This record gives sequence, C-alpha cells and structure tokens, in this order.
Amino acid sequence: MSSQENPEEKTLPSVQETEHSSVAVADENPFADPGLPPHEHRVQDIDERAARRSERAVAFLFTLSMLATVGFIASFVSFPVDKSIYIWPIGHISALNFSLGMTLGIALFCIGAGAVHWARTLMSDVEVADERHPIAAEPEVRAKVMADFKAGAAESQFGRRKLIRNTMFGALAMVPLSGVVLLRDLGPLPEDKLRHTLWAKGKLLVNMNTNEPLRPSDVQVGSLTFAKPEGLEEHDHDFQKEIAKAALMIVRIQPDNIKDKQELEWSHDGVVAYSKICTHVGCPISLYEQQTHHVLCPCHQSTFDLSDGARVIFGPAGHALPQLRIGVNEEGYLEALGDFAEPVGPAFWERG
Repeated sequence: MSSQENPEEKTLPSVQETEHSSVAVADENPFADPGLPPHEHRVQDIDERAARRSERAVAFLFTLSMLATVGFIASFVSFPVDKSIYIWPIGHISALNFSLGMTLGIALFCIGAGAVHWARTLMSDVEVADERHPIAAEPEVRAKVMADFKAGAAESQFGRRKLIRNTMFGALAMVPLSGVVLLRDLGPLPEDKLRHTLWAKGKLLVNMNTNEPLRPSDVQVGSLTFAKPEGLEEHDHDFQKEIAKAALMIVRIQPDNIKDKQELEWSHDGVVAYSKICTHVGCPISLYEQQTHHVLCPCHQSTFDLSDGARVIFGPAGHALPQLRIGVNEEGYLEALGDFAEPVGPAFWERG
C-alpha cells in the first residue's frame, strides 16, 4: 500500500525523531544566568569637562538648598500670620504657610536631587557581584569591607570634588535650622504679659452686672460685688482673655476688722478689691462668708481671709490673692490706682 493510500503514516513521527526532539528541549535551561551586560562608560568618565559641569550642577543644587533654607527663616520672620495672597489657580491662601512650604520643599528637594545627580554622573557605576557570606563577619570579611569602603570613597571622588563636598556640608548643616525655627511657632512668647492686666491708674471699677461705674456707697458691708476695668466690653474679641486676668471682687469690711496694714492702706473706707481668680488652678471665686470675711473657691475649697491680706487659710492654693489698690476720683467713683502688684492666676511662681 502506498503512502497516499494511508495518510496517517505521514503525521506520526518516528521513535528516533521523538527522542531527538526531547533531548534538544532538555538541553535548554530557561533559568540560565545571562551574566552582566558589558559596562558602558558615561560621558563624565571620559570627559573631564563634562564631569566639571556635573560637579557645578550638583553644587548649584546644594547652594539653592541653602538659599531656600535662608528664605524659610526670612519668611517665618517677615510674614504676619493673618496675611493672605492670591495664587492662581489655588486662590487666596496664607502667605506664611505658602512661603514656608515652598522654601522648605525646595531645600529638601535640592538636597535629594543633588545627591541623585552626583551618584548618577560622578560616582562609580560599575556593577559588582558579591557572593553571600555568613552573618558573623570574619576578619577577612571585615578587611574586605574596609577595603570596599575606601574604594567607594575614592570612586565617589568625595575628596577630590571639594566644591560638591563643601556645598553638601553647607546644605545639610542649614536644613535643620528650619526645624529649630519651627520651635518658635509652638506658641506666642509670654514675655511679661502674665505680669500685667488691663488695670491702670485712673481706670474706673465697673459693676459686672449693671455695667455702671461703682461708688463706695454701692458696696454695702457684707456684700460681694464683681467688677471689671473700664472700657472692657463683653463683645470685644479678647474679652475672655482679659477678664481672666482682670476679674475683680469687691467687699466692704469695717476698717477696724482689717488686720493687714497694707490691705488697709490700699482700701478706701473699708472697700477692698482682690483678684477673683484663684491662685490654685484659676477657678473664679464666688462664695463669701460675711461673719468671717472668708472667700471659698468652689473647685477645690481653697479658702482665703479677705480681712488679713487674702492669705490662704485652707486648701491647695499656693499663695494669697493679689490686691488692687483703689481710691475715689473727683466724681466720687471708685478707681484703680495702678495694676496688681503681683501676677494673678495659678502656678505663676512655679512657671517662673
């Protein structure tokens, strides 16, 4: 029978052909190590002028970082907190926040870009394959590491490229100044604000309830009256801050019952004025006992004797209530003769 009569014989490979094909496939390793490609020199490796250009570019980036750090500090000092500017397409934003973010971002970016450009153009780019080694370093390994480190330092041209080295040191040294300056923004400096209130010579004592100036006749023996400085209104934006220091309580005591000599001198016809702010944690004092002339803080029961210089007779308060020296003006109204002689409020002495 011919091959044309039996077409299946043409599609069946012989045993010899099958064995040959399988052997050929087995010889091919899909995971063979292709090896490292041949090293190609960069233009900076063969042209010193190109290397100099790269050096200047890296130095420019580091210098720009230093200038941006200076700009960060200058912006922090120059721009007020409430100043806004228009930046398209963002719109109106804080000039201080925009300048701080922009300058700090440029300072950090330029250091990173300079380091990357330095590594890609001037440092050695030769790929080195190293065998794995045990975790515990042998003396030979340590010696090799030190040798590799020295070789890397030499290949990086760190000692040779003095311009890059010096500008990098300058950029790295100045960037932390941004963080130091930010410490200034933890809060406003207190300066001597804790030592002063709105009370001053000639300021009238205004009744907190009626909002009218007080006369000595308005304060009866055994009564407790709260007062504020003249000119301080509840709708003022800083009312809460100022009243927290200037709040005053006024009582009238028979002059013969006042034990403290200075308290008697700073009063007017038995009318005495003391800070309403407790010297423990700053609670407002509002409880007054007529017979003993004691005032009690409702928070932690600190008790003060208003007939004896408002000294502490019970509780956790650390010192007496500050007294305000008062008098009467030509129109017969009670007025302050100055500010408190010592700071009001809690824990001032512990804070220095």
